[in-house]
Amino acid sequence: MPPSPERRPGVKSRTGKVARKTRETDVELSLSLGPGAASLATGVPFFDHMLEQLAKHGGMALQVKARGDLEVDAHHTVEDVGIALGEALRQALADKTGLARYGHAVVPLDEALVEAVVDLSGRPHLTWNADLPSGKKFIGAYDVDLTRDFFQALVNHAAICLHVNVRYGRNLHHVVEAMFKAAARALRAATAIEGGGLPSTKGML
Repeated sequence: MPPSPERRPGVKSRTGKVARKTRETDVELSLSLGPGAASLATGVPFFDHMLEQLAKHGGMALQVKARGDLEVDAHHTVEDVGIALGEALRQALADKTGLARYGHAVVPLDEALVEAVVDLSGRPHLTWNADLPSGKKFIGAYDVDLTRDFFQALVNHAAICLHVNVRYGRNLHHVVEAMFKAAARALRAATAIEGGGLPSTKGML
């Protein structure tokens, strides 16, 4: 079996590391595009579970340590982890030479079905077709409304285009988890190394 792209001679290490500290949160995050372990501690158990899905199905090693003002709510923690992850992903992608650029995945989880499409375009954009209930609907300590905030922060700071389409689903846990898994699989495809050139006719991404 040939070595993975991350281990081939001449291929740059694809890693990112971010420390973000505000009056509301303190986040330390590192990632590596390629197989590896996940170590996640945000203080929000369901969010840790979702980040684990992102790492596992995205084919990346991910370490996150976050402390936030959870006595207020989880918003600042979830959003700031999204910001840090986006910045680390942008670092790991570097100049994007040789990347597939585009990724697409449709992921089922029991009765739920979610589609995600990614373009590593250098232009932040999120299309969100997900009719989730608003007004403090919780999965454990996790407010379902924060899902969009997380992906918006990720998109803005990674400078990528992401379309999320929830085709259908009833159970909120299943729908949200399928979102993370679909986004992960789409990112895995988009960040795959498939050539030596830049995947753009403009000469930059």
